[in-house]
Amino acid sequence: MLGVSELYDDISNRSGGSGGAPDFSLDPTYGSATLRSGFTPDPHRIRLQSGGPISASVVDSSCRGNISRAPDYRVRYTSGRLPLIISVASSSDTTLVVNGPSGEWYCNDDGGDGLNPSIRFDTPRSGQYDIWVGTFGSTRLESAILDISELYSN
Repeated sequence: MLGVSELYDDISNRSGGSGGAPDFSLDPTYGSATLRSGFTPDPHRIRLQSGGPISASVVDSSCRGNISRAPDYRVRYTSGRLPLIISVASSSDTTLVVNGPSGEWYCNDDGGDGLNPSIRFDTPRSGQYDIWVGTFGSTRLESAILDISELYSN
């Protein structure tokens, strides 16, 4: 289980400074996990602050919100027969950007409950998933919970 001892409360403290593009070669701000299909507890839950100075649209024009340069979280996943669901729960309007094992980018805004994003990989590949949780506005950080699950979505 991951414990977060410090949450960033100022946009200027986010990795990577302002502008540029998300960079999955950087260390993730809130850590990483190695998960195998059937992992417990499910969901794997991480508390974090969403947002950053970079427009997610630099990844793809369909991506929304503002994200940090460094990933918020990294999952090294070994797939099985179950789907992989990456979702966010927050009282704020958040977005989700994921760079998957094949190097493809996936984005979502409001695909979960209410204003929460969710991305479901029905037949996930094994490998590294770099995850950014965004918010609207480049100077706002919002509390959020990132869930990694094979069973549940927010």
